[in-house]
Amino acid sequence: MLLADVRTAAPGDAAAISRLLAAAIREDYGSLLGEMRVGRLVSAHCSLPRIRAEIEIPGGAPAWLGWLVAADADGGVVGAVSGGLPVTAEGELYALCTAPDRRRQGVGSALLAAAGERMRAHGALTQRVTLPAEAAPSLPFFTRHGFTALSPVRLGRSL
Repeated sequence: MLLADVRTAAPGDAAAISRLLAAAIREDYGSLLGEMRVGRLVSAHCSLPRIRAEIEIPGGAPAWLGWLVAADADGGVVGAVSGGLPVTAEGELYALCTAPDRRRQGVGSALLAAAGERMRAHGALTQRVTLPAEAAPSLPFFTRHGFTALSPVRLGRSL
């Protein structure tokens, strides 16, 4: 199945983003961080009211550039990314997730590229991400896309 669309998230996407992000955190970090830490991550980052509010924040504010979603041909959300520019010229990925059954199909790469384009349009020269653990399962993905270690859990690349 091919990726159909990467677009700005709409309010109706909030529940799908929340579910996808929670599933990705549980799958990727469950055994690595343990149930309690994973529960805290899910609680902090996957709250439906939080994601709904974030989607409704008007775009263009550099510190928050919003959510993007990847949708399949039927319109179902199969991935999501959020980011902003918390520091001048430095883009930050706040979240990036794909449906577990859609990994290694280009969904994450398409989302990362779209987030990078949005950040560049707002003046970013670099892009960074902080991972929840040194042995994060997503580390090879980010390395393949040109990110290098800035610290054990922080990665960066030039845009």
